[in-house]
Amino acid sequence: MRPFAYERADAAGAAATLVAERPDAAYFAGGTNLVDLMKLGVTSPGLLVDVSRLPYGEIEHRDDGGVLIGATVRNAELAGDRGIRERFPLLSQALLAGASGQLRSVATTAGNLLQRTRCVYFQDVSKPCNKREPGSGCPAIEGAHRELGVLGTSEHCVATHPSDMAVALVALDAVAHVRSAAGATRVVPVEELYLLPGATPQRETVLERGDLITAVELPPPPSGAAMRYRKVRDRWSYAFALVSVAVLVRVADDGTLDEVRIALGGMAPRPWRARAAEELLRAQRPTEELARAAAEAELAAARPLPENTFKLELARDLIVAEIRGLVAGEENR
Repeated sequence: MRPFAYERADAAGAAATLVAERPDAAYFAGGTNLVDLMKLGVTSPGLLVDVSRLPYGEIEHRDDGGVLIGATVRNAELAGDRGIRERFPLLSQALLAGASGQLRSVATTAGNLLQRTRCVYFQDVSKPCNKREPGSGCPAIEGAHRELGVLGTSEHCVATHPSDMAVALVALDAVAHVRSAAGATRVVPVEELYLLPGATPQRETVLERGDLITAVELPPPPSGAAMRYRKVRDRWSYAFALVSVAVLVRVADDGTLDEVRIALGGMAPRPWRARAAEELLRAQRPTEELARAAAEAELAAARPLPENTFKLELARDLIVAEIRGLVAGEENR
């Protein structure tokens, strides 16, 4: 048994102060990832600060078509929300593709964004891992890496970010509202929330000690846009993505793409916005040849390992299929 203290926060400021002042403190809401890591011994917080009762549990649909999602909104509620399903279907699809029904009923919006990698070496405290113990090494590079990253990795870490929801949010240009321990607030694009591992894989986000995500905001979707989230995994349910793709397109009257957004999951240490592919596709007619060239341009910087090279072909085929399908109007395929 590893003893720890528990405190239920009744105000954001008090919660932030507790976490900022104690290096061994951690925020707790749904606990679907944190509790697992505690059981495995990966993390051993001395204090859990429960923020689940803070007033961040609402979904606010705005007149302009945007939406503000509270940090403690449960994944199941968000996936089933009528406004989300109608205006942001790829977010609902991404949420339903993740975890299980039981976990979705407990997991929160902010917790989903901040979940840790599922790399087997990170979760096994008998093995070295630069995320757990900086400088100890990354055995995944020579070991079991089939499910791990091919983009944005380094010689210090090849782990992937596991969130489906985060991939959808990146494609939707979502931003996170963050409150600091001192009470200051700022807005961080979800795409910029995460750090690549470089030489410091133990630091995964731009958040500072005590920072608290209070909400996620989605801007209005482009009028007439089509969107979809597609996930490829080893089994139909309760499995993390080998590769996933979130795509949003809008076709102009002349048949060119005047809006295109692509984000990839299962490929990198963070949700990966495919900016190179988008640039090649924008203002162009999305032929199969062009979509394939765009995907290959995005993947040109990949650094696959022997057992996950297949992800490059899989990602390319998914990008091509989803762009072509959405352009053809196959939104419910």
